[in-house]
Amino acid sequence: MTRPINHDFIDYDAYFAQRIQDLKDEGRYRVFADLARRAGEYPRARRYDANGEPLPDVTVWCSNDYLGMGQHKAVLKAMTRAVKDYGAGAGGTRNISGTSHPLVVLEGELADLHGKEAALIFTSGFISNEATLSTLASVLPNCHVFSDAYNHASMIQGIRHSNAKKTIFKHNDPSDLERLLREADPAVPKLVAFESVYSMDGDIAPIAELCDVAELEGLMHRLTVIEGTLAKAFGVMGGYIAGSKALVDVVRSFAPGFIFTTALPPAIAAGALASVRHLKASAAERERMHDRAARTKRLLTAAGLPVMPSVSHIVPVLVGDAARCKQASDLLLDRFGIYIQPINYPTVPRGTERLRITPSPLHDDAMVDQLIAALVEIWNELDLPFARG
Repeated sequence: MTRPINHDFIDYDAYFAQRIQDLKDEGRYRVFADLARRAGEYPRARRYDANGEPLPDVTVWCSNDYLGMGQHKAVLKAMTRAVKDYGAGAGGTRNISGTSHPLVVLEGELADLHGKEAALIFTSGFISNEATLSTLASVLPNCHVFSDAYNHASMIQGIRHSNAKKTIFKHNDPSDLERLLREADPAVPKLVAFESVYSMDGDIAPIAELCDVAELEGLMHRLTVIEGTLAKAFGVMGGYIAGSKALVDVVRSFAPGFIFTTALPPAIAAGALASVRHLKASAAERERMHDRAARTKRLLTAAGLPVMPSVSHIVPVLVGDAARCKQASDLLLDRFGIYIQPINYPTVPRGTERLRITPSPLHDDAMVDQLIAALVEIWNELDLPFARG
């Protein structure tokens, strides 16, 4: 709970320390594991203690590098060559010498990937969402934004910073969106914002149905602008949007989050380009990932562990308490060498704290079996509830 500040004398450090203590008391204080992924051996990683001394290796089960492309030989080769060809840094913002050739080629590749006229690269997925939504909703006069209740924090921030009118519709509910759109002023421009895959629950948006609803209210295109990240399935770093030339140019010209930040280095862009091109031609990584996710879900369910419903590759296991979720995570790491970060509020609602598991193409059967056995032992030790039935 936030404590009031005594303005007669403000001991800022004491106040900050108390805020951190509040987090610790709630079991929500985040501790970063000092890890070094092993090139060519993923999902294995080196672990270090607080003094930088090596600890036994761990198996990473919570990475957003869903397809293992951060380890792919084509990506590593492209990045290594780019460093030799271009050097390390970007050299400035996109306006000041930061528009490297690999970035330009990558934008063309991403536009082609999504069937759009143009694309624009940002330094992260968070920035691409925040900058684009804040810019579009502020440039459009009297814009009214309709936002899914479970949208990512970056989207919420972008909408908030636009100062546009905002209405939240029920999660993945086209009927509620339709009702709200019909109640809105028909004369003002409207922006409907939602995700495709919600990465904490693993559920997928009814994209066609949401577009059908918006189409009845004068939709510009089925999907006017697509935002994506280069840091998850593509395994590198950065974010992007794809849309019409006019829309992308407005964001490029008006978004402070794009204009006033250093561009991605050429080596990062080259690695992302290699990853995008590979995955446009290959489905093997996705097929293997879904096979690993299905096996993990099946064995978790058979063991009676409380797997939350998910139709995607995300495998959430419900704990329901912040402190016990961290306990389970700590035991997995310290006793079994399994790294899964606890997911607590505000990332997810209170009472839905969970372990978020992300099987990759590189997790073999032995790793899956070890994970299941470790979770069962921890669930019994901590007296955590198993699934009913």
